[in-house]
Amino acid sequence: MTSISLPADTAAAAPRSHPKPSLPRRVFANAAVRTGSVLLCLMVVLAVAAPWLYTIDPNAMDPANSHLSPGAHAEFTTLAGDSFQRFFPMGTDSMGRDIWSRTAYGARISLSVGLAVALGSIALGMLVGMVAGYFRRLDGTIMRVMDGVMAIPGILFAIVLVAVWRPSLWTVILAIVVPETPRVARLVRSVVLSVREEPYVEAAIALDTPAWKLMLRHILPNTVAPLIVQGTFVCAAAMLAEAVMSFLGIGLPSDVPTWGNIMSEGRAYFTSHPSTVLLPGAFLAATVLAVNMLGDGLRDALDPKFNKRGS
Repeated sequence: MTSISLPADTAAAAPRSHPKPSLPRRVFANAAVRTGSVLLCLMVVLAVAAPWLYTIDPNAMDPANSHLSPGAHAEFTTLAGDSFQRFFPMGTDSMGRDIWSRTAYGARISLSVGLAVALGSIALGMLVGMVAGYFRRLDGTIMRVMDGVMAIPGILFAIVLVAVWRPSLWTVILAIVVPETPRVARLVRSVVLSVREEPYVEAAIALDTPAWKLMLRHILPNTVAPLIVQGTFVCAAAMLAEAVMSFLGIGLPSDVPTWGNIMSEGRAYFTSHPSTVLLPGAFLAATVLAVNMLGDGLRDALDPKFNKRGS
């Protein structure tokens, strides 16, 4: 009998299975997430540390130094009689107020409105969407109400609120939360409808699991990832909406330093002093861009289909 000699490594080497990267590593491996996070962190630092970033009272006026060009040096004398030499990195407006100080303090309003609207619309939309998606008998009625709310223009709704109540931060937040809630509700409803057909959910229903317990334990976790992504887009849209409302005069009072108010006050002098509009607008654009990039990156990192395509 002839013996067949086999090489030492008879079995082909099995391909190595690389461990799947963790969720934080997968998220921050996305360039859009990194870029958006850095820009957004800079804006948060600007908002939080505004009093210590070479700023003065954003409402301090010196009419003698109105419409100073960016980078100008001048002696600033407040209406209270205080006088000091100051460098104006972004110039002054028509009332002699420091645009840099107003822009830095305005970041607080924009970021606060964006965060509050995102949290409010997600909380309401998640509640409405889960009820509509789980209880079939209520689905048609609830979603028709949501469609009716979406049919109302946001600006028109804001005008009505301002006419009923005085302009304030909470009025602005409410005027933006209500139009954004139906969009979140439709997203959550679609997730609930798909998850409700899963075998483990049907098994829990067959075991007479209480509805509230089933929704909290089995359905709610599946909505977290899409809600995080949707929340970033709602935040960006809310900051733009607040700026538009203030620019049109239906937002916060004009004495409150917001990016929309700063641009609204400078539009009459845009031809001769465009920096009074362009510079605050650049901060608004950079913040909205950062939030949108963060949302795009999170969507790509948290989407299983995208991960399969990229692998």
